Parts: sequence; structure tokens; C-alpha cells
Amino acid sequence: MIAEVILNSKAKDLDRSFDYEVPKELEEKIKIGNRVLVPFGRRKILEEGFVINLKKQSEYETKPIKSIEENPFLNENKIKLAKWISKRYFCNLSDSIKLMLPPGTKSSNTENRIKDKTLNFVYLKKSEDEIEIDIENKKIKSEKQIRILHFLMENDAVTISDLEIFTDTSRAIIKTLEKNNYIEIIEKEVERNPFLNKNIQRTTKLTFTKEQQNAYEKIEKSIKQNENKEFLIFGVTGSGKTEIYLQSIEKVLEEGKNSIILVPEISLTPQMVDRFIARFGQEKIAVIHSKLSIGERYDAWKKIASGKIKIVIGARSAIFAPLKNIGLIIIDEEHDSSYQSEMTPKYDAKEIAKYIAKENSCPLILGSATPDMKTYYKASKGEISLLELTKRANNSKLPTVKIVDLREELANGNRTMLSRSLQEEIKKNIEKKEQTILFLNRRGYSTFIMCRDCGYTVKCKNCNITMTYHLKQNKLKCHYCGYEEKPVTICPECSSTNIRYFGTGTQKLEQEVNRLFPTASTIRMDVDTVTKKNSHEEILNKFRNDNIDILIGTQMVVKGHHFPKVSLVGVITADSTLNIEDFRANERTFQILTQVAGRAGRENLEGRVLIQTYNPDSLAIEYASMQDYKTFYESEIEIRKQLKYPPFCDIILIGFSGENEQQTVRQAKKVHQYLKNRIISEKIGILLYSPVPSPIDKIKNKYRWRMIIKCIYNEKINDLLQDALSQNQAEKQVQQTIEINPANMM
Repeated sequence: MIAEVILNSKAKDLDRSFDYEVPKELEEKIKIGNRVLVPFGRRKILEEGFVINLKKQSEYETKPIKSIEENPFLNENKIKLAKWISKRYFCNLSDSIKLMLPPGTKSSNTENRIKDKTLNFVYLKKSEDEIEIDIENKKIKSEKQIRILHFLMENDAVTISDLEIFTDTSRAIIKTLEKNNYIEIIEKEVERNPFLNKNIQRTTKLTFTKEQQNAYEKIEKSIKQNENKEFLIFGVTGSGKTEIYLQSIEKVLEEGKNSIILVPEISLTPQMVDRFIARFGQEKIAVIHSKLSIGERYDAWKKIASGKIKIVIGARSAIFAPLKNIGLIIIDEEHDSSYQSEMTPKYDAKEIAKYIAKENSCPLILGSATPDMKTYYKASKGEISLLELTKRANNSKLPTVKIVDLREELANGNRTMLSRSLQEEIKKNIEKKEQTILFLNRRGYSTFIMCRDCGYTVKCKNCNITMTYHLKQNKLKCHYCGYEEKPVTICPECSSTNIRYFGTGTQKLEQEVNRLFPTASTIRMDVDTVTKKNSHEEILNKFRNDNIDILIGTQMVVKGHHFPKVSLVGVITADSTLNIEDFRANERTFQILTQVAGRAGRENLEGRVLIQTYNPDSLAIEYASMQDYKTFYESEIEIRKQLKYPPFCDIILIGFSGENEQQTVRQAKKVHQYLKNRIISEKIGILLYSPVPSPIDKIKNKYRWRMIIKCIYNEKINDLLQDALSQNQAEKQVQQTIEINPANMM
């Protein structure tokens, strides 16, 4: 028997299978998906690989597999998916296979891999009657030994550490009892449970509105008929999309099947998990996201693979959970860019979900108040079934929105971050003991430092980007590579001390709010405050339960959260997403403003939103203030059509990066010339643009160039790009990447 093995290697020239002989003693054990150790070339150490196919013979001279890891992590369907990802997203097959491995097992070093958690449990070895007789006969005299034995009689098995604590004894005394055959110590596997301290009251399903009922019935029909159909639940903020998810999953459970639900932000996961635990209980649910410990993720993965789990909830990577018998996949806030990976493989979780739903003949639900324009375009053409929710589920009204022109504030002498009208509204909220959210999509204190005399700005030494000042640590930080340095006090260019801090971040906003409202309680939520495990959940729970007056945060606070006491939302500057070099700038601005406005007035309180901007005439800001998605869509789709942007074409970004700028440019031009020749000779319908420096042309000491292609992406284009990479292998110092419709054009 011959096994086709793909090596666990990043080298492009090793991205192919190699034939290995399966020794007779391993023939019954080996399966597609097994991890194996094999000899390769003249290397002395064995290489790790994965079995992707089995066959009877090979045309090549083969070496034998040395060992296999039983209980394969993968199966034929997973290998098939990995091959699809590898081709679709231009990555090595081993890279796409790693997406499907349990957390903590991706390392080829078995010593570093995560293992099952085990604890030593203490059990009685003799009967209780025998022990009591020995105590009466003074065979056991030690008070501490007697205390341990009585505790075990009452509590059965207990860990050694707990036994020491609850009986106030030592390990030496426990060991003496073991030596005298009164107890035995057994090592047992235990589960790392992230829900351990959750005590959530069970809930029952809510009564649907007419719109919710109509949407649910259409989804229910597809679930019953095992129909691979795509739905878009397009509902205003607070319209009850989650209740439709919950009841749809309940129907899937009745049908004996399982479900996956993806959320865009880790900060959203605890809230979603709580609602699902309250409805279905802890036993059926597993959660997967990067803020859990590797051990917790590993144990969750194992439970999913064992078939104990019925519902998987998590961020982007949860789509690869080893869930069998899938009856429904849900992607909440489907417009969010975080569903696209910016690390190799640069996959789109929505496309993976669509593939898996098709393989499992099950429905796929996309939900959003501000759908991705490509998704809504497909829905308008009938390619996706559109389910609209136009009213809030609890009959609460959408908030009133006011646009504040910051140019007028400056003209009237107000140079603070908060307009006079926003200050007044915050003051009212504090007096009424209602909560406020202030949204600013920049963390840190100041966005850049500049010399007022010569114009010098402090930039990262590794990246061509200005550094951000962080007040608490008194450091300048690069948000791209993490480089830090002390603040500049003397200009290195002209020796001037006239150094000034410009721009504003969440730290500076918090300081300003504390100055203006000294009696108000505040809490901040951004990347700097959520570094610790469970910090997302702790901040949100503190704001929700401790009657904190003001929550200050970045986009973490705007998506999907339900805060009953929030009646006021202030957007500090709505212009930050308008000025990015991306064709989706208007769309992103509209989405984020509509989403943040949706946090206000979700229960019985009247919601107010103030949007501060230097561009009050922007259509994105104007339509967001009216919360009118359809009018915004109609105006934006016409612009996209004229300029040939998605959804009317696909954008392919070919990136080049390297420490040597000349080599990087040379490689970019070589690939460009190859593509240009093929396009002309084969008359391929492609718009090919010349290579240029990326908007941020240096990150982590690597120069960055890019080339953009506009086309209708299909198999023929994929083959052309695969040829371009294979025919124009880059020098070792230069990296080439290809992204299809990238989330980030920077």
C-alpha cells in the first residue's frame, strides 16, 4: 500500500504530495488524514506530513513511513476542503490543513503540543467499615489521617490539592495513607471548562412578531427539507434576529442535527454564548475564540469531535470545528470585515461556510442591519432569499439622530473633543441615571507627534507609519509591528523643543470626559484594555451591571451588544473611515455609524445619537443619520457600477514584500509583464494595473508593492494566477501573496 503524503512545509516547491510505502504492520491503522513521520531527502530528522490519499502502487521508488499518529484529526471531507482552500486562496496545502487541526497541535514538535489535562484524584481503597474498625483499635492514630479518611467517606473522590486545602493536611500525610493501602491515587483526564463559573437562568422562546414569524417559517422549511439555501435576514438594529437564530437552531436540534454560529468580534461572543446557554444549557454548547486558553480550545475541539456538542459558537476559526451532521450555519453581522483572514491562508469565512453548507445540504443564514453590498446585491437579484425585519422586536423606536458640524464648533471657539450639544446630552443622561456610549475608532492618546517648527513627525523605525502616543505607559507605539520608544522631546531634525501632540485617541477622550464630568463613572474598552483573558466580558458586565455612566470605546462596543439602559450614543468623529484609501470607505462609514446608533434606546428608553463630523454633507453620514440602508445602497451601487467595483467585478490584489526594495520592485514588474503578455496573447478579459507602492509602503522592515486586477474571478483566472506564481518564483527574500476581494486594501 502506498500513501500520498503532503509535508508540513511552507516551501512552495514542496507543495505537492510524495509517495511513501505503508509498512505491513501499519496497513490496518493508516487512514486518510493521519499525521505521519517520514524520511525526506538526506535529512537525518524525520519530517511531519499528512496522508491525503491511499493507493495500491507508485511509479516511484518509495521509502517507508516510520510512524503514524492514530485517531486522525482529519478525514476525507476535511482533506477535500483543504485542497479547495489551497487552490482558492493560493496557499500551500499544508497551511490549509493546519486550519483544521486542534488548537495546540499545529507544532511538529510533539513535546510542545497541548495535551489532555489530568489531575490526581484520591479514592478510598478499603471499605468504610474496615477503616472505622482500624480507627477504634487505634491502628490509625494520627488526627490528620483520620480527618482525611472521614472527608473521603463523605465526599468520595477529590483531587490531592483540594484534599490538602479542605482537611488542612499535607501531601506527606496523604502519601502515608497511600503507602498503608487506605487510599489510592488515580490520574484522570479532566475538562477545561470556560463555562465553569457561569450561572445563567434558563429562558424560554419568545413570541415572534409577524415579520419574525414569516422569516422563521421560510428557514424552517429549508431545515426540514435539508435544502442548501442561503438567507439574508436584513433587519434594523434590535429587530430580533438572534431570536430567529435561537428558534431555527431549536428546529435543527429536533431534526437531530447540529449548528455553527459565527460572530465577528470576540467581545460579542460572551453575550451570544450567554443567550444560547440560557436557552439550550451548557452541555450542548462549545465556544471557540482566541481569548480562551489553548487548553480550553483543545478540550472544546475534542468534545465537538466526540459528538457531545450540538452547537458551536465562535469567531472566524470556529467554521473549521470538527462538527458532524451539520444542519444549519449562521453568520451574524455578516458585513463585518473580520470574517476575512489577513494571515496566510487569507480565507473568507463566509465563502468557507457556503462551501460547508453545500456539502451538508443545509441552509446558511446571513444576518445584518447593514449587509455587505455584495450580499444585498445578490439578494436583490434573487440569488439569496431576502428576509426583512423593518421594526424593532419590542416595539421600541429607532433612535433620533443629529449631525453636529465640528467646523461650526471650532468657529464658535469650542476646541474640546465634545461639541456643546453632546456635552449637554451627556449631562442630562448623568442626571437621569441613564447610560451613554462614546465611540471613537482610534485607541491611544494622540495619533501623531509633530515638530511645529520643521514639520518632522515621529514614525516607526520598522514601518512607514506615524507612531501613536499612549499616556498610561508614556510610550510611543506602532500599531502595525508593536515597536515602542520613549516620547520625543527634542526634534531630531532641527533640535527644536516645540513638539506638539496631534489627533485624539480613546485615552485622551477618557481624560477629557473625566475633566468635564468629574462625578461620572467611566470605563474604556479598546485593544489596550482587553489584553487579559475574559477582559471583554468583565468590562461589558461591569458597564451593564454596575450602573457605569459612560462607556468609551472603539468599534468593539458598536456591534450587536444589547444594553437596556443606554439612551445616548455620541460619535466623536465620524470621518476616520471616510478618508481611508479603499473603495468601501463610504460603505464602512455607513455601516459603523448605523451599528453604533443601534446601541441606543433598545428597550423603553428614548434613544438619541449625536454624530460629530467635519463632513456633514457626506452621503454616507447623511444616510446613516436617517438609518436608511436602501437609499444609501441605491446611490452607492451606481457609483460601483460606473467604476467597475464589486459586486460588478472581483478585485484581486497581488502583493510583494521584501527587505530589499529593488528586489521587491523587480519581482513585481516581472509578474506584471508575464500577466500582461498572457492577457494580450490569450485575449483574457482582465483590467491589469501596473505595480505601485502600497499605501503603507513599509511594515516590519519590509518594503511593500502591489498590483491590482479587476475581472470576473473564475477557474480560468485562477489557473492564470497559479501559473504566474509558479512561472515566476520569487527570490527567497521576496514574498508574493494573492488576495481575492481583500477586506483591507492597505
